[in-house]
Amino acid sequence: MSNVQKERRRPPAAQDAAQLKSGLTPEQLSTLLTMEQFGWRLRFVRRPLFQPPVPVLFDRDGTRYVVIEADGTINERPALKLRG
Repeated sequence: MSNVQKERRRPPAAQDAAQLKSGLTPEQLSTLLTMEQFGWRLRFVRRPLFQPPVPVLFDRDGTRYVVIEADGTINERPALKLRG
């Protein structure tokens, strides 16, 4: 047996992706569809109380991330603190 640990996280299933997209504004969804065509992927959505959801997308390398604001604009310098 090898000592290599297997990755326990799974890529999101279609239902999980649909759940992530639920509650996004039409503008956010439109921008998300465009970004996905360029290889960006929705990883998670922060849902702060009494505020619009904050979808976070990562590039295909997983090295850069952006936030889609409620109006559909892309924020390339979001004030998010991500765990590494």
